[in-house]
Amino acid sequence: MNKFEQELRNGNFVCGECSKCNKLVWPPSDLCNNCFNNVKWRPISKIAKLVEFSSKNDEYFCIAEFENQIRVMGKVENILNLHVGQTLTLVKCGFDGKEIFVFGLGD
Repeated sequence: MNKFEQELRNGNFVCGECSKCNKLVWPPSDLCNNCFNNVKWRPISKIAKLVEFSSKNDEYFCIAEFENQIRVMGKVENILNLHVGQTLTLVKCGFDGKEIFVFGLGD
């Protein structure tokens, strides 16, 4: 299990940031995909922007964007008038064989 998965399992959403060029590395990797230097892992903001959403069987799913570059798929809870561009808050993350992201409406 890699550092990203370990942190998710503990409820922490982290991303690698290159220690040389300061680029956020996504998808997660131990090496920068720009200069191949090692990364340091840092927490990601819990505030995201709703990029897209869909529903099935009364469940809502979305693509959310963090820090203007990291996009993940997740589930949206407590939905009320969802619209693209809306602020979401990451309320839960985890790892159970796959990444788990759950969002609520932002402030």
